[in-house]
Amino acid sequence: MIKKPFQSISIVSIIGLFLFFSCEESPEPIRISTFRVNATPPIGSPVAYAPARQILDSLSARGIVILSDEKPIVICVVDWLGIANEGLEKWKENIAIAANTTPNRVSVHALHQHDGVRGDFTTAGILEEYGLGGTRYDIPFLNKVIQNVANAVSASLESAKPVTHLGFGKAKVEKVASNRRILGDDGKVAIIRWSKSTDSLAIAAPEGLIDPWLKSVSFWDGDNPIAVLTYYATHPQSYYGEGDVTSEFVGIAREARQKTLEGLPHIHLNGASGNVAAGKYNDGSVEMRPILANRMELAMKKAWENTQKTPLSSENLEWKSIEVLLPMGEHLVEDDLKAILSSDSSSDAKFIAAKHLAWLLHTKAGKKANVSVLHLDKVWLLNLPGELFIEYQIAAQELRPGEEVCTAAYEEYGAGYIGTEIAYSQGGYETSERASRVSPQVEGVLMKAIREILK
Repeated sequence: MIKKPFQSISIVSIIGLFLFFSCEESPEPIRISTFRVNATPPIGSPVAYAPARQILDSLSARGIVILSDEKPIVICVVDWLGIANEGLEKWKENIAIAANTTPNRVSVHALHQHDGVRGDFTTAGILEEYGLGGTRYDIPFLNKVIQNVANAVSASLESAKPVTHLGFGKAKVEKVASNRRILGDDGKVAIIRWSKSTDSLAIAAPEGLIDPWLKSVSFWDGDNPIAVLTYYATHPQSYYGEGDVTSEFVGIAREARQKTLEGLPHIHLNGASGNVAAGKYNDGSVEMRPILANRMELAMKKAWENTQKTPLSSENLEWKSIEVLLPMGEHLVEDDLKAILSSDSSSDAKFIAAKHLAWLLHTKAGKKANVSVLHLDKVWLLNLPGELFIEYQIAAQELRPGEEVCTAAYEEYGAGYIGTEIAYSQGGYETSERASRVSPQVEGVLMKAIREILK
């Protein structure tokens, strides 16, 4: 008579304990939200090489917020030339507050359109100090876009959707990318193949080292797609420099795909394309922009059609982040740069000096660049700083054989071009003292970080 209630209580207790621990151990389902904000400058506002004289198509800041049983993760990409120094810090800090996360879990990239905006409060402050305020940066506009993005991130959280599957597909892009640096028999750069080229020797030369694959990463709730990210490495320029604001051929292709997929949010990121551009296939004519856009759009379509889905849960999700101090170029000498800024040098020379000084002060203050990765089962979304050479992207992929590494560069634009160690002895524009603000030793520092987070 005593055993029955005892047994009954034991069974209830066991069931209760089982349910308790089951709930405790079950990971929270992944959810994502998307955001998009207009980032188009007003007419007359400075863009990369001239004041904006007309808007051919609008610029945007767009991205995703990933919610799980860890702190939120945000990936954002902006149709601007570059975001650097205190500019990048402000972007990441404001987004982090909006998403209720930390800045090291926020990755902000520029897509690097050459008729886009520069976002660098450090360089802007130096120019202001030397009487050149407002000539290269529209501070009120920059602040407005950052605040609008933060507001959009915060608002997006209310409409986050559950994710059950991850999709991945890829396709080759035909006749877009080519390496910019054509070496001679002596191992030195003999021809620089710019984003647009009419040089017969540059056009005839082989494509050189590129990554031909466009990769597509999509998030799904069952059979319903929620968002797609695409990755491809090339300078996204057809023609530029007169202030005709455009998202360029990559942005045009992205918008076409988003329209085809009935408004599915499409976020495109630029890979390590510091030494990769369309110069072999682009003569800079107006007619080439839609042709290049069509080639990109076709690859995006094929990658989407090649997509294979796999189940995804919080157990398959991991975020890693490492801060690295990029070794500064020896040509950055504070007194020399200030002397140029105080001289009667051209405004272009002063602007270069201001950018160099900004990075020098940023580095001397101990500020570091972020290297991060979002690991989703067998897919790795790698985020890297600077105008990075394609060799880094290829090396990263070789570290995860049988898996997929999707690289996005242009996260910290303050460093300028980041070449390989040998490239600094080969000559060429990208590793010149004008274009690069790091030393040849940067390869060892960055590759160490990349190896660490891709373990």
